[in-house]
Amino acid sequence: MGQAYFITGIGTEVGKTVASAFLQLTLDADYWKPVQAGDLDFGDTDRVKFWTGLPDDRFHPERYRLRTPASPHYAARLDGVEIRLGDFVLPDSGDRPLLVEGAGGLMVPLNENDCMIDLAVRLGLSVILVSRHYLGSINHTLLSIEVLRTRGCRIAGIVFSGGDNPESARIIEKMGGVPVLATLPEMPVVDAKTLQTLAAAARLTFATPASES
Repeated sequence: MGQAYFITGIGTEVGKTVASAFLQLTLDADYWKPVQAGDLDFGDTDRVKFWTGLPDDRFHPERYRLRTPASPHYAARLDGVEIRLGDFVLPDSGDRPLLVEGAGGLMVPLNENDCMIDLAVRLGLSVILVSRHYLGSINHTLLSIEVLRTRGCRIAGIVFSGGDNPESARIIEKMGGVPVLATLPEMPVVDAKTLQTLAAAARLTFATPASES
């Protein structure tokens, strides 16, 4: 299998799924959402498939499909199931890279003991952090970088989704020591044509594992 990346955000609703669609086109990757909580009729996998226009075989089925749009640990409890880290196995993407999109941010609980960051650690994946500019986002982004490093996670880079703020991006890149891979504009309508144009213009430069402490 090609290189695999864990896509996480500095919080909920920061554009993580849009960034995943952009990265799938840019890297010619497969996509996997391990846990879908709520929106089972048209979840994140369906959105990315619709936005990219890629065929069904580039998408892998969720390990857990939960009915309630809530933290996975609570949605699982309502469904009468328990999420266990040992139940997650990376799907085979052949020679293509694989993108694994988490739910919410790093400290979203999966069960009574494990959070989303623990899944990234278990799968042994480099992390792409999705950020969005708003008042307080510098703090949230640097805290996310800090907790990733504390857990020994390799950080491949940051994607800013939803517009640019050059000064915020500059200080995050400087203090966080993590490269900015891309800055995605605010998109009133997300579609394959827009994402393909952005992907065609992208030249991603990833951090190497040696640069992580």
